This record gives sequence, C-alpha cells and structure tokens, in this order.
Amino acid sequence: MEEKLFVIAIGGTGMRCLESFVHLCAIGMFDGKEINVLTLDTDQSNGNKGRVEQLIELYNKVKRDEGVEGGANAGTFFSAKINLYKFFTEYGDQSRKSFSLLSARSAAGLPNADEIEQDDKDLADLFLDKNVQEFNLEHGYRAQTHLGSLLMYHGILEAMKHVAANKDKAAEHELALAEFIRELVSQSNARVFVFGSVFGGTGASSIPIIPKALKDASTFEGNNQLDFAKVKFGSTLLTQYFSFTPPDANEKKNEKVIATSENFAINSQAALQFYQGDPTVRQCYKRLYHIGWPNGKTFSYSEGGKTLTGGGEQKNACHVVELMCACAAYDFFNLDANDLNNESAVYLYRSVEEKDDKFNFTGKTFINDESNLLTNKLGIFFSFAHIVLSLHGAATRQELGTKSFIKFLSRKGTKDYDQLSDEQTKEIDDYMKYFAYDVNSKREFVPGWIYQIYASIPGQFIFNSEAFESVVKRLERINPGKLFADDKLNWPKGYDTLADTIASPSCRPNFEKQHLSTMKEKFLAHIYKGIAKEQHFETI
Repeated sequence: MEEKLFVIAIGGTGMRCLESFVHLCAIGMFDGKEINVLTLDTDQSNGNKGRVEQLIELYNKVKRDEGVEGGANAGTFFSAKINLYKFFTEYGDQSRKSFSLLSARSAAGLPNADEIEQDDKDLADLFLDKNVQEFNLEHGYRAQTHLGSLLMYHGILEAMKHVAANKDKAAEHELALAEFIRELVSQSNARVFVFGSVFGGTGASSIPIIPKALKDASTFEGNNQLDFAKVKFGSTLLTQYFSFTPPDANEKKNEKVIATSENFAINSQAALQFYQGDPTVRQCYKRLYHIGWPNGKTFSYSEGGKTLTGGGEQKNACHVVELMCACAAYDFFNLDANDLNNESAVYLYRSVEEKDDKFNFTGKTFINDESNLLTNKLGIFFSFAHIVLSLHGAATRQELGTKSFIKFLSRKGTKDYDQLSDEQTKEIDDYMKYFAYDVNSKREFVPGWIYQIYASIPGQFIFNSEAFESVVKRLERINPGKLFADDKLNWPKGYDTLADTIASPSCRPNFEKQHLSTMKEKFLAHIYKGIAKEQHFETI
C-alpha cells in the first residue's frame, strides 16, 4: 500500500522551506502524490507564514476549474494535490501573552494558599529568569528553546482538548489541527517530514517534541493512537545561514527577550549535540538531514536596521539552503520503505562543489539521480514563466500573459483552450509571479522565489546568468529556450518552433495516464509536454 505523505512547517524558516517545497510540487517533482501540509507557528500574523499559505491557496486555485477540484496528476505542472491545514498556538489574548500569565494559577480558598502560589513562583524562577517569564510570546519563542518546547507541546494538547470537549466551540485553527492529526493516525502507512531550523526559536523548540506531541494529542481522537511503527518521521537539522542587525538598547528594554543572530552559531552547536544525544529524538526520527551554510557567507535579513521579532512585516527573502531542505523532503519521501526500518536516527548531509570561494549548484547537488530530474523539471517551468511573464506580458506589461499565450497557440492551430476565462488564466499568471518575478507600477523589477534563490548563491545555479535577466526592456526580448548553463538542454531552434511542437499529435496530453480532471490541468499538461520535447526530456 502506498504511503501517505505529510509535511509540517514550523516557524519563519520552516515556512520558507515549505515555500520551496510547494514550488517543487509546481514543477512536477511529486507526480501522483497527495500531500497534507500543516503550518505551525506561535505567530498567526507572521509574514512568511502568510506568504506560503497564500501560495498554497493559489496553487490549488490553479488546479481548480469551475468548482471541480484538481487531483493528483502525472507528467505535468502542479502534479501533486496539496491539502492545507493552518494551526497556531494562541497568545494574542491579554491573559496568554507571557509564560507567567499562562502558568499562573490561583490557590484562593485552599489552605496555605500563599505558600502554594509562592511554591509555583519559586519553581518557575528555578528554571526561567524573570525576563523569559515575562516577554511577549506572540512573535515566537526567541531562541528560548527550553521554554518553547514546553509551550508548543502544551499548545498542541490544549487545542486537542478543546476540540474533544466541545467541537462546536473550538476555534478554526484548533479544528484544522485535529483534522490533520485525524488524517495522520487513520493511515496504515505514512511519512511525515518536518521543516524548521535548530538555531532559532519556534522551529528549534518544536522539532524535538513534535512526534511525541502528535502521538499524545491523538489520544483525544479515541483509540486510534499514532503508531511510530506505521508513521515514519524525518526532519531537517538546519543550522544558521542568515544574520540581522543586533537589537539596540531600546529594543532590548521593550522586548525583554529578543533573538540575536550573534548567538546563532553557538545555538546551532548546542542543538546538534542535543540531537545526537537525545534518545527520544533518535528513536522518533528515521532520517535527520543536516544542512548548513558557511559562517563567512551568512545572508542579511535586516529590515532598515530594525530587528523584526515577527509579525506581518517579516517576509524574508528565500535562500538556497531552503531549497536544499525541500529536496531533503523529496529524498525522504522517495526512500524505499525497507530503508526506514532503522531503530535509531540516520544523519545525512550532502556537500557542494566549491572553487575559488564560489559554489557550483547543479541539479544533482540537490537530487542525485541519473535523469537529472530537478534540472529538467525546473527548466521547463522556468521557460514557461518567462513565456507568460515577459513574452506575453503578464509581468512586464501587466497584461493577461497566459490568455495571450493561448491566443498565440490558437493562431498556430491549437484551439483546445480558447474557452479558458481571463480569471482562470490570471491565476496561472499570479503563480508565475510568485515563482519568478513581477514588475510594479513604477516599472521596477520585483524578484520572486527563483530569483531570490539565485541571489543567495555566490556562484553558479543550474542556469546561465542571462536566465536571470532583471532589466525590464531586455526581459521582453528574452529567449525562454536558452536558459541552461549546459547548452545540450537548450532548445535547438528557440521559441518560434514551440507552437508547432505543441500542435503536433505526439504532444497531446493523455487524460487517463496523466489523471487529468479539469481543462486547466489538460492545458498545463499540454504545455509541459511541448516544452519538455524542446528540451529533449522524456515524459508521459
């Protein structure tokens, strides 16, 4: 029986790793898969969380067609079916903003009430200093992992208690968590991959306790408890790769506790020692992927000199290590089931070619397979993005790019998609802007995901530098068939022959083999196959 796939993204870094994972789904790396995704944070307004949730919702709009939900496909774009569940631990209420408020209990009416309350305070003071007990939890655990693990575990169980006690009064995010856990424990075989960092706050706090928290929370769903023999966990051990401006004296005073990137390296070292030695972690996880970045090349996430603890403003640019994390999930989900029978966690890493202080990221850096799957699928999607955004103006001229492209194909003999509406095609345009780029009303270039990945690398990334053109006038003349650093993968005759290739009988999509259910899915499969042929890549 095929195993069901689950992804949990925790904290700001986990959300950006999930963003890369969603784009892997969009380029077709997870053919035929249905994936349940849980976003988990203390900060419901976090900008990175909001951005990836909007991305997944847009992904599903691309697959949806006049009320028909798209399914899991094969040999096409957007081939995975993604189900999104959103959860956050609720600290917005005034009575829940700090540990001291959360942990307070009144002994009024009991004998020795003053002594009981003093004992509680003394116990808290033994483990947590005053500032840690008092800081605002809304923006996360701020590298206080000893506190964060306790509160995240408590938050997950508390939510499940609320659902079990009175489902009608439970909050929407609590119901979402319960549904995710219900789906997880109902499977006879499942794999769960957890995204998060080990050097910060929320992710570092949560990765160690997530398997146990989900297992204990599942007891509120009846007798069908999560079984570690059936549900296999994997995760990233992502160490420090970015920095930000140190908080000034006023920020420290106002926030009481605030993360500082100066401590990320030592936090990473301490975390790795913990993961190596903790027996619970080693027993719960089957694979732990250690991913890091050179200290001298850390990326700056400062925003105008201000240290952002969270909130809607925290929309950090994406980084290549997050794509590496997404590819770790791909590796985990594609391992043979027999390879996951180990009793103790297996630690994995992959090195990157370096010369003259420059990195060379090839497709096989991320996923080492003979067909060079990532390179080919990423190239097909990137070519399509340039066609829609630049040649047909969705970004460069703010026109209906995909709709314009469909009219171009119609003039060349492929009339199957003339009835797709402006709204339906605009959803494809909007996704491409997330993936690649947009141009704002001032004619300023706005980099999307793949451009941000490229900008984070000191060196080479799969494609030639011309593929990442950012001057608008030159973008409008870009050749979408000449993107690769390896010229063997570039189109032999350029863009002019693509319409003829798409119109050929051998390029038509196969509804049955590719499991296509909507007209938009058929259109995307057709374009995918046409560009793949130009790129000499075999597909269904």
